[in-house]
Amino acid sequence: MTCGWWQMLFRTLFLSDIHLGTRGCRADLLVSFLRSHDAGTIYLVGDIFDGWAIKKRGWHWPQTHNNVVQTLLDKARRGTRIIFVPGNHDEVMRNYLGTHFGGIEVMQSADFTGMDGKRYLVTHGDQFDVVVMNAKRLAHFGDTAYDFLIWLNPKINWVKSLWGGQYWSLSKWAKQQVKSAVNFIGQYEHVLAEEAKRGGYDGVICGHIHHANIRQVNGISYINTGDWVESCTAIAEHPTGEMQLIDWEERAAATVGGKQRFKSRRHLEKLDT
Repeated sequence: MTCGWWQMLFRTLFLSDIHLGTRGCRADLLVSFLRSHDAGTIYLVGDIFDGWAIKKRGWHWPQTHNNVVQTLLDKARRGTRIIFVPGNHDEVMRNYLGTHFGGIEVMQSADFTGMDGKRYLVTHGDQFDVVVMNAKRLAHFGDTAYDFLIWLNPKINWVKSLWGGQYWSLSKWAKQQVKSAVNFIGQYEHVLAEEAKRGGYDGVICGHIHHANIRQVNGISYINTGDWVESCTAIAEHPTGEMQLIDWEERAAATVGGKQRFKSRRHLEKLDT
């Protein structure tokens, strides 16, 4: 594997919930992240593309989404090991477990050992979401409601921009305000931690709920990668074994300020329509 002088080199990177094929996907920011960061191994922890959205609303695949795929394939060709653990939105890939696509390995779940010797279960996490597992129709309804919030968000921010307001995520705010959503996140974290404990792991690395976090749950390291729709986050393992949550949107926004930052974000949304 080669690494450009401008890139930060980690031992491992974890990404999930990119949702390529949807208008909410922040593909430009992800490409900039991938070009600025490299690792010996990259785990794609589910919902990399959104088969649900493509099936319901048709094909939405601008050049920025191609750029994400091409950047990952380029990394694989240069020697980065890339492991793809499918989620519920790209569950069709669970029919191809054990297959390699352009150097990308497809696995049901993965067993990851950190530099510090800790063992982690790597899973998307939808298998432990009761709504997805036992009420798929309800899950699709929730997905539609979520997509509506993503669709509405740029329009609200356009109005805010008239007064110089900064970007605001409606879907992220809704999750934080609705008590049932907050309770669900807490329950989800405990269920995943318990699953890891039963398997003899020291921790779990997952995605699915679009809520990035690193915390201890009953002695188990719970790590959620977040997403590339609402928050643009990733988990990076340093060569020392330290796990870091990277908020790429926040870092990108720090380079500009006020209206300029907001307009830059709005420009990205226009590119992806």
